Amino acid sequence: MKWWMIIAVAATMFTVAGCSNDSTDESEPTNTEQDAETMEEESEENAAELPFTHPLTGMKSEYEAKNRPVAVMINNHPAARPQTGLVDADVMYEVLAEGEMTRFVAIFHSTLPEEVGPVRSAREYHIELVNGYDAAFVTHGWSPGAEQQLRAGRTDYLSGLQYDGSLFQRSSDRRAPHNSYITFENIKKGIEQEGYEWEAEVTPLTFYTNDDIQVVGNAASEVVINYLNRNEVTYSYDETTGMYHRFNGEMQTVDYKTDEPLEAANLFIVETGHRVVDDAGRREINLTEGGRGLLIQSGIANEVMWKNIDGKILPVDENENEMPLKPGLTWINIVPSSPGMDESVTYN
Repeated sequence: MKWWMIIAVAATMFTVAGCSNDSTDESEPTNTEQDAETMEEESEENAAELPFTHPLTGMKSEYEAKNRPVAVMINNHPAARPQTGLVDADVMYEVLAEGEMTRFVAIFHSTLPEEVGPVRSAREYHIELVNGYDAAFVTHGWSPGAEQQLRAGRTDYLSGLQYDGSLFQRSSDRRAPHNSYITFENIKKGIEQEGYEWEAEVTPLTFYTNDDIQVVGNAASEVVINYLNRNEVTYSYDETTGMYHRFNGEMQTVDYKTDEPLEAANLFIVETGHRVVDDAGRREINLTEGGRGLLIQSGIANEVMWKNIDGKILPVDENENEMPLKPGLTWINIVPSSPGMDESVTYN
């Protein structure tokens, strides 16, 4: 359980205990209320005193993650849900593949889950997103263009086409192509086997500190994205944790193994040019020109711009200054500029 959830649960327990005593003078804090306040203050102080900050989440930590980021191509077909390991990602991209179905590029750095999947095939624009974090790329299959780029050495990668049945394992409770999984033990083994670097210094993103997060903007307790009016994604704000929960339709995004719900600190919706380029419905997606964006944090939405900064899709203000993120997972939804955010995104 993350530290801000511990604070919220502790505060709730002590408040309920205090309210159950009818003889207490409400004008003065009870001992239990004082204890809850003390616990919260101590938890915040302890978090502030932790020696390291994870560069892609802004979260304080007792340890320094010295590994390079690892990006995994994750299947989002209904037959692949719920997925395994997504709750441990630092940054997540959600982008259309063929038709109206999206796929995820999950970037892991601060926490490496025991297992992740189902792993699916890559497109050229996925490689662009991976290279923004200098991540090792884990994929199971590719489009012709992505195969050409990967075989040419554009990024370090592990392919399930090469290691199916060895580094990658098939789950017996799902059918192919929705059942390919890999452990992080095997990811590290494969990276070392291929002669790629495992350790790296990671350029940090820009984050608010816990006491200066801005909450000025339009209320956004529920956010709905319709990908081509067929694939609906919903985010619901939890005031207790300060995080957003994600849903595909009515199905909440949780971890397949633990049932832990995914919690996003930042929702960043960006509008980009999409173009279908072949009979299979594959797309070219413009990830370089920048454009309109919607940055949503702490139940508040703000219209911003997005910019490709060293390969990363990041929010910027009207002066093209990078805007800070709230510590935690950042989920980036890339939507087509036609029909655009005005038609495909709603929030209250």
